[in-house]
Amino acid sequence: MEQIDVKILDRDYRLAVSGESKPQLLEAVQMVDEKMRAIREAGRISGVDRIAVMAALQLAHELLGAQNPPAGTPKAEILGKIRKMREELDSELARQESLF
Repeated sequence: MEQIDVKILDRDYRLAVSGESKPQLLEAVQMVDEKMRAIREAGRISGVDRIAVMAALQLAHELLGAQNPPAGTPKAEILGKIRKMREELDSELARQESLF
């Protein structure tokens, strides 16, 4: 298990990650950081906790939208990828909890 340092909305975090999951985790970090920065820059919400909750809600909304893909999209393939992503995220989150 490798330890990596990341920055989300100007805050430093140390995360544990397995080698094969590192690229996906770094992509997730970038996605969360971008979403949180966009919310902060919109200026309607202040406080990192509130920004984080809004970012989580927006990302969950996007995920749910992906679960109901447009007609003609191989839904089973997309749902399988989403299920795999959830499992990987759950696994990484479980590892993170042991650090705190």
